[in-house]
Amino acid sequence: MLSLQNTVFMKSAAKLSQCPSDTGAEVALCGRSNAGKSSAINYITNQRKLARTSKTPGRTQLINFFSVPSSRQDPDSFRLVDLPGYGFARVPEKIKRDWHANIDNYLQHRQSLRGLVLVMDIRHPLKEFDLLMLDWSAQANVPVHILLTKADKFKRGLQQSTLLQVKRKLDESVTIQTFSTLSRIGKDQLIDQMSSWIAEAE
Repeated sequence: MLSLQNTVFMKSAAKLSQCPSDTGAEVALCGRSNAGKSSAINYITNQRKLARTSKTPGRTQLINFFSVPSSRQDPDSFRLVDLPGYGFARVPEKIKRDWHANIDNYLQHRQSLRGLVLVMDIRHPLKEFDLLMLDWSAQANVPVHILLTKADKFKRGLQQSTLLQVKRKLDESVTIQTFSTLSRIGKDQLIDQMSSWIAEAE
């Protein structure tokens, strides 16, 4: 299983041409603003401030790369990628269009991308942007794993029923789990999924 505790910030990119060299392997995380993406990154890496969290939706407007050191490979051979959040962010329409273009270019052309973690608030799953990301990923032939975050907001029974309801609406190739940074659930399952993507690519 991947060890992420030594993950470090690498660089930010406003467009595909500014991204690191397209070698090695990457797993990207994407989700609507305020779905808990940055908190998820901090949780799985055991670092409180690696990814910036904010109560202001849409703060992440760049593609952020994090390098995961490995004893078996080059220091930057595996990267976590934090894609721009989108949804109800109060930003100009031009910026939103740029976000879409950047994400589309990344998903369609990034050869080192091994899988996409799509982060959704368990209380508000499968919104328009989530469906768009699923379509994009299918077109790019990129596997998707859905995180239903903030699962602590529901009792366990409702967590599982919501998971099953969402799963019924997905393609069979899409995997899904519940996740909570507060209740500290789902971390190992997510890292296992990332590990399997990397192993399949080797």
